[in-house]
Amino acid sequence: MKASRKSKTRHKPRKVSKQHLENVALWYLARYQASARSLERVLMRRVARSAEHHGTDPEDGRTLVADLIARYQNAGLLDDAAYARARAASLHGRGVSLRVIAGRLREKGVKQAAIEDALATLSEVADDGSPDLAAARRTARRRRLGPWRRREDREGRREKDLAALARAGFTYDVARQVIDAEDPA
Repeated sequence: MKASRKSKTRHKPRKVSKQHLENVALWYLARYQASARSLERVLMRRVARSAEHHGTDPEDGRTLVADLIARYQNAGLLDDAAYARARAASLHGRGVSLRVIAGRLREKGVKQAAIEDALATLSEVADDGSPDLAAARRTARRRRLGPWRRREDREGRREKDLAALARAGFTYDVARQVIDAEDPA
């Protein structure tokens, strides 16, 4: 029987060197926004694969990665506070709640102080002072919940709409304010 797809063959990992890790780090930073911790995870996966294949000590790679991260932070290539502000603004613009934004930033290894600073920045630029309310309105509009639903379907779907916003990380008060609004605002 003929296989419909070729099996994906993995190339053997390159031996870790300072120059190789720097090339990988620069390529990654050119392509993605990253916190120091997320870049460290990417580089350590490379180190682990290389150490397993070549039989080298992963601790040597760990010190190279730590030195590289520290150098990039000193040079300003890695700035967790700026990353947190940009990522928070991006997620907020898509209608993500502050609670979920904080969780996603924590997953990326951003320190709590930078997360709080990024969320405070969102509060300062919010039109009505409540960034969660603005994000909930965006989510409701995108998903056609509450006032963005046809009038004849609104009352029968109220509880489901409230639950949808609760699952998206919004408090009951914020969800109720958005869903029970007469007109889309």
